[in-house]
Order: sequence, then structure tokens, then C-alpha cells
Amino acid sequence: MFASPAYAQAAGAGGSAAAFGSFLPLILIFAIMYFLLIRPQQKKLKEHQAMVAAVRRGDQVVTAGGVIGKVSKVIDEREIEVEIAPNVKVKVMKHTLSNVLNKTEPTE
Repeated sequence: MFASPAYAQAAGAGGSAAAFGSFLPLILIFAIMYFLLIRPQQKKLKEHQAMVAAVRRGDQVVTAGGVIGKVSKVIDEREIEVEIAPNVKVKVMKHTLSNVLNKTEPTE
């Protein structure tokens, strides 16, 4: 009594075009998200990795915690030793560096 009968409609020639048209907004949203969010984040990550790989002895750095110090020793590819005050040295993980303030010139 309350339900109306459903009638099947004949599929027209634009069946595949209609399916593509229904996915078009989803594809556009993904493209916008890629160019506005994902791509800039990947670029920033690559720049940070290059900055961390280029850290040398004598560079003045800022850690993620806001500590400013001078690199006194590069221990390995993951750790560095930073002098934060005279005769006060701490080991810091390289990936926690947020910025390199002063770069030293390479000595050859």
C-alpha cells in the first residue's frame, strides 16, 4: 500500500559514460587533495631529509625542542653531538633537528 512498484528502465547507450560521470567528482577531489596536501608535504619532507644529511661539524642548529647549539661531532648517520653551552654536550638524533641557522663552509 505504501510502497510504489519499481519499474526497470532500459539501459541507454550512455551507460559507461554515466558511470564515468558519477566517478568524476571523486577523481577531482582526489586530484585536489594530492596537489594541495600530499605533494607539498612530500616536498617538505625531502627538503628536511636533505638538510639533515648535510649537517656538519660547526653548524649551528635548532632542535625540535627549541634548543640552540653548535654541532661538535657527527657520530653517525642518525646521531650528532651538540654543544649547548661551554663544556655541555648532548647527543641529539638528527631527524629531530628543525633548522640549521649557520652553515659552515666546507674545508677542502
